[in-house]
Amino acid sequence: MPTYVYKFIETGETIEIQQAFTDDALTEAQHPTDGTMRPVKKVFQPVGVTFKGGGFYKTDSKGSGSSSSSTSSSASSESSTPAPAAPSTPAAPAATPAS
Repeated sequence: MPTYVYKFIETGETIEIQQAFTDDALTEAQHPTDGTMRPVKKVFQPVGVTFKGGGFYKTDSKGSGSSSSSTSSSASSESSTPAPAAPSTPAAPAATPAS
């Protein structure tokens, strides 16, 4: 079950409560120190994201498809040189005003 954070409106204190996805958001919760029911408001937290693996680079889609490790001490000089820039299309010549 996910854990949600609620903030007491009067005091600004926060508590964590486990609820099912299907449960409605709470409007009141029991205060942990005195046990009275007080109004609360749900606090939305940013989601933590962890990226695992070697990383993503703009040159990943280029090449023959064989993967090589850039952190290897025995990497060839070919893998350490940057990929050549893609040829750009020439810009259209500017229109000259008629005389």
